[in-house]
Amino acid sequence: MTDTYPLAIDGFDVTTRPDIDIAAKFFRGLADPTRLHIVALLLEEGEMSVGDLVAAVGGLQGRVSSHLACLRHCGVVVDRKEGRKVYYSVPDPRLAEFLPVALSMIADNATHIVSCHRIDS
Repeated sequence: MTDTYPLAIDGFDVTTRPDIDIAAKFFRGLADPTRLHIVALLLEEGEMSVGDLVAAVGGLQGRVSSHLACLRHCGVVVDRKEGRKVYYSVPDPRLAEFLPVALSMIADNATHIVSCHRIDS
C-alpha cells in the first residue's frame, strides 16, 4: 500500500479545474528567478525595504517593484508603509516550511533538472 497525500484542502481541490490552474499560477509566480530571490531574502532577513531589496537583488527599482507587486497581489508578501519607505515581508509562515522542502527535492534532482530541455531555463 502506498502513502496518499491530500490534494483537496478547505474546498480547494488541485485535481479539478479551475483549482489546478490557480495552483499552477501560484507556482509560476515563484518560478521567476527574481521573485524567488526576493522571497528567499525576505524569509532569511525578515522585513526589508524596497531599496534594500533592489540592492540585494540587483537591477532597476521599477522592475523589482513590479515583481513585488506581483507577489503582493498573490498574497505571498505584504507591504507596510513608513513615511516614504515601503517595507515588505512574508506574512504566511507556511512558506518558510514549504520552501525548504522544495529545495530538498531540487537538491535531490538537480542533475535531472539542469539537463531538462522541456522546460525553458
